[in-house]
Amino acid sequence: MTCTTLRYTASDGVATVTLARPEKLNAITAAMHADLRSVLAAAEADAALRCLVITGEGRAFSSGQDLTEERLPGPDGKIDFGGRLDRDYNPLVLRLATFPKVTIAALNGPAVGAAANIALACDIVVAARSAYIQEAFAKIALVPDAGGTWILPRIVGPKLALALMLTADQIPAADAQRMGLVYQVYDDITFGGEVAALAKRLAQGPSHTFRLIKEAVRASGGNELKAQLDLERDLQRKAGASADFSEGVAAFREKRPPRFQGR
Repeated sequence: MTCTTLRYTASDGVATVTLARPEKLNAITAAMHADLRSVLAAAEADAALRCLVITGEGRAFSSGQDLTEERLPGPDGKIDFGGRLDRDYNPLVLRLATFPKVTIAALNGPAVGAAANIALACDIVVAARSAYIQEAFAKIALVPDAGGTWILPRIVGPKLALALMLTADQIPAADAQRMGLVYQVYDDITFGGEVAALAKRLAQGPSHTFRLIKEAVRASGGNELKAQLDLERDLQRKAGASADFSEGVAAFREKRPPRFQGR
């Protein structure tokens, strides 16, 4: 698999995707979207991989859409500002939001615009202390996209989400953690090692059960309590019938680390 805009590595059950246009702060292009589609398909198809990490090379996670890239024309020949969303961003966000394996957005630096929302579509967001998140769209008179107007209000509430979008303020990593946007903040010097340790720990976990947990959380936003309770019951039956549950109980009784197989 040949990629021109990112690097893809896999080891110890972890696939790592590194956005690699550091001279452009990893700005996102159509070629990068194509590369992302390829590596996400490869990571999903590889049964040995249980965790996916997305990070950036250099000073930034990503500055968002590359504004120097030629805009797409619509059927009438005029610029269609929704065309790139239909073709690239919306499928990517849906893919990440429903990805069957655990996903980590590792913000080594700023995550701006669409890149911020791509990060928030992942299961877990961690950040280097020098990183920040910015819904920068209003600075160029655009509406937040890539799922931002759906994801952000569900994390921080509609009033705070509006303030962050209308002001386009930078949210330092520590503040993002307090808001619930970021799970952990690591010192820059230890960031790579901390991310690798977290990803390895998750890759060694009960991946079958992780998929069920993700399914339950995705459904919770649209379910009434009764429907969610019924779903929890159904998913618990699946989890309880798994080999991983039997292994987890055996390991607990034998006072040893579990050896989960993902089934």
